[in-house]
Amino acid sequence: MKNIDRVRDAAIRVIYRVLREGAYSNIALKQVLDESGFGRLDKAFVTEIVNGTLRNLMRIDWIRSQFVKKNKIEPWVEDIIRCGIYQIVFLDRVPDSAVCNESAELARKHGHEGAVKFVNGVLRNISRNKEKLNYPDEDRDPAGYLSVFYSHPKWMTEKLIKDYGKEFARELLKANNEIPPFTIRCNMLKISKKELMAILSEEGIEYREGSYNPEAIQISGTSSIEDKDSFKKGYYQVQDESSMLVAHIADPKPGEMILDMCSAPGGKTAHMAELMGNTGEIVARDIYKHKLKLVQENCGRLGVSIVRTELYDALNMDTGSIEKFDRVLLDAPCSGLGVIRRKPDLRWKKKPEDFRELIKLQKKMLNLASKYVKPGGKLIYSTCTINKEESIEIVRDFLSKNRQFELKSLKGLIPESLVCRNSHEGYLELFPNIHGTDGFFIAGIEKR
Repeated sequence: MKNIDRVRDAAIRVIYRVLREGAYSNIALKQVLDESGFGRLDKAFVTEIVNGTLRNLMRIDWIRSQFVKKNKIEPWVEDIIRCGIYQIVFLDRVPDSAVCNESAELARKHGHEGAVKFVNGVLRNISRNKEKLNYPDEDRDPAGYLSVFYSHPKWMTEKLIKDYGKEFARELLKANNEIPPFTIRCNMLKISKKELMAILSEEGIEYREGSYNPEAIQISGTSSIEDKDSFKKGYYQVQDESSMLVAHIADPKPGEMILDMCSAPGGKTAHMAELMGNTGEIVARDIYKHKLKLVQENCGRLGVSIVRTELYDALNMDTGSIEKFDRVLLDAPCSGLGVIRRKPDLRWKKKPEDFRELIKLQKKMLNLASKYVKPGGKLIYSTCTINKEESIEIVRDFLSKNRQFELKSLKGLIPESLVCRNSHEGYLELFPNIHGTDGFFIAGIEKR
């Protein structure tokens, strides 16, 4: 096969694994790229096709339905057509004729001669008529239109419209389909931000200042950072700015005792240790051994020495930790609706009924976390979701039953650009369409 065929073939194989075998796109993509031997540009093209197809899957299938009347298509052929539609409709730099020809070749490899003609015919027809595509009527069915055009399940668009209004929902859905920034956190234990930027420049990595955190740097111009000396030496950690704000809101002090109840992979844990000047103690817990190993590896690379990992289920009461900690962080398991732009297949894996059990679990975890906070200490609750039922509603329910706790203003802990009515109340909601970060929720709750 020609090189360009290998690139598109790699993308098709990832799509197939995600949609047919239930693989997670980020994991499947990394595995295929690691085995490919591709250069940076080819890896970027595979990533573009995979993530673009998954982000726009519902719209792609809607378009296909206008040109294909068959109810059942062989899985490989269907995925080849999906990737072809993405390139024809969404990628201006790729000639439609090349997409049709290469897709036909892929159909020959993964299908049969009839599939070759079918794929070629469908894609050429779409190419000729792509300016005449029809979508659901927005006035009659706004949730249906937004669902198809921005490729999110209809139950999700209905919920977003209910919680935030139609125009906010539109901008949020649009932002979910954009490529997120690649952000790193400078490890101040080892290097200054100025020194790190100079090293990044030497390594051929483009960078610019972050928006909200003094340690944040946005980088580009590289497909992988694990093989960079700067990464191996622990000069930085990959972390979105929304996640960095958690440690700043926790505001840990040198010498304090901290509990991170769901710590893996350790980004927030290590950040708190850095803010503490690597003095004091952080107990980092998780339910899985392999995840605790990630915490240990990250802390080792970053030069963090005050973290002690413990295998522990956050749903079980630890009587030995009652009122023992100055700060307790509960970065709770959640729906992940705030990180859809990073994990485009996540939108297709979630169902409305998933929330019921999640909310029960979050309430129980927060109640247990509160038991470990010293009088005068602080409890931080965070989730990477935009779903109010998993964020502020969880906190308000907790406060209504635990009068010794109260939300405290975040002023002084976050940059002025993020100060708003909610932050004065003691919590922060972040959205990709407004802040350019992942969707995130952070609450700072103090114990009287």
